[in-house]
Amino acid sequence: MNSSGFTFRRVREEMIETLLDMGIKDFRVLDAMSQVPRHIFVDNALQSRAYENRSLTIGYKQTISQPYIVAKMTEHLISHTKSRGKIFEKVLELGSGCGYQSAVLSHFCEEVHAIERIKPLVTKARENLSELKIKNVLFKYGDGFTDWDKKLKYDGVLCAAAPRQYPQDLIDCLNINSKIVIPVGNSKSQQLHVITKLEGEDIKEDVFEEVAFVPMLSGTSVDGNDS
Repeated sequence: MNSSGFTFRRVREEMIETLLDMGIKDFRVLDAMSQVPRHIFVDNALQSRAYENRSLTIGYKQTISQPYIVAKMTEHLISHTKSRGKIFEKVLELGSGCGYQSAVLSHFCEEVHAIERIKPLVTKARENLSELKIKNVLFKYGDGFTDWDKKLKYDGVLCAAAPRQYPQDLIDCLNINSKIVIPVGNSKSQQLHVITKLEGEDIKEDVFEEVAFVPMLSGTSVDGNDS
């Protein structure tokens, strides 16, 4: 490993310590994030800042979420389980961006079904995960509101863009006791919601911290100009 490889490994370890200090306690999440090199998901000019706890631009008016938010959303998604390894069969990810959250989720799922509305980001995400030899993430160029497979049932849904209210269709696609982790709100105020599907028509909805995500938009974009 060259000196830059040692440097990135060291600062990634420091990122994990920061996440611990910020309250991320699930060792499974910390272990997964320690294995995903965040610096390959950003441009070369930003790689020196890749392990800071901040969002970074990935082009097309989009960002890679700060490590704390990736960790917290993943922690919420798996909090009702205790097992290690691939604890879910299928998870749906909406707004996959450059693929960083997808790579973290891949440690917990047999399959991640990831949808992104900006075509160049789909290409970038596929390239990033190919470099990491991650083969259980299925990327799709499509509309996050409508373009998932309605015939499937998912063990969880994670959304990295904020609708004004969560789509009811997402509840319908969940298995019982599975969760949706999603930011909800507008450009001025968003909160992280965790919705658990219970037996029958019942749900349990919990609202957590203030967050700041790009808005969830309908349709698709070949170049990101309408994002």
